[in-house]
Amino acid sequence: MFVAGSVGKAVRIRCLLLVGCLVVGLAPRRAQASELKAETILSFNHYVQLVESRLNDDLRNGNFLYVDSFPSDTRGPIIEQIRHGEYYIQELSIQENGLSVPVPYGLIHHWIGIEFIPGATYAQTMAILLDFDRQAQIYKPDVRRSKLLSIDGNRSKIYLQYYKKSLVTAVLNAEFNTEYRPLGNFRGETRSYSTRIAEIQDFGEPEEKELPVGKDHGYMWRLNSYWRIEEKDGGVYVQVESVALSRRIPSVFAWIVEPTVRSLSKAVVRNLLTGTAKAVNNGGPSKASVVGNPMENPAQAPDSRKGNTHNPDSNPKPK
Repeated sequence: MFVAGSVGKAVRIRCLLLVGCLVVGLAPRRAQASELKAETILSFNHYVQLVESRLNDDLRNGNFLYVDSFPSDTRGPIIEQIRHGEYYIQELSIQENGLSVPVPYGLIHHWIGIEFIPGATYAQTMAILLDFDRQAQIYKPDVRRSKLLSIDGNRSKIYLQYYKKSLVTAVLNAEFNTEYRPLGNFRGETRSYSTRIAEIQDFGEPEEKELPVGKDHGYMWRLNSYWRIEEKDGGVYVQVESVALSRRIPSVFAWIVEPTVRSLSKAVVRNLLTGTAKAVNNGGPSKASVVGNPMENPAQAPDSRKGNTHNPDSNPKPK
């Protein structure tokens, strides 16, 4: 009787998990496609405006890194932990008038990560970020392919193919407009905006093909990335902030899926920081395909080189 009850419970759980996966599009061959709607795009664009308004306000107020706006008794210990090899990784949520921004039919994934690379320079690190043809090498396995499509001054168009295997395998072809912004005083940033994201169906099979843009399983419809680099304290602080849009998870299955989605998002940020540090420590970029000239940025103004600084990710960087 006890065994039968346990088996019955296990079967019910498996059935519930399967139904959840089907509903949220985690089983691509069987799940119904989801269509990206105009109101979802408008809400995402509004959210991005709020994010960029905060970024611009931070610059005006002298807060280059996200944690620079924290009270000193909070910021100091965070920066100290970052300098001793820990990551600061946090999920963020922008509010408007004290309320969350509604995104009908969509879900925003907003994360930020900060690391410190001892002994690195601004020019060295920025050159890695701008070496677009090597992104697949630097950020594997999350990025399978990368190519610089065109350059116009500090602006570029790039192609990346994303690969993620968890409950299912998701492969996406994505194109981005990217801008490099040297800010002087050994500081700079890049901003990247997706212009096209297409899911690949039947990846690796003879019938492999792209699904129509916006009519897929909704793994990722939009992705903006904001990198900031600051050289001081005998090394370089690297900050990456990403804002992505995906299909909404039905509330009845959120308890099953959301922890996995959150874990995956955090892992992606960690991999970006790890890949960047590893590339910087292993040497510079290839001389071809580097946008702009980060070597020209450093001393537009004297660098105060002072220490600067919520709860860093408690796990240390991999050695």
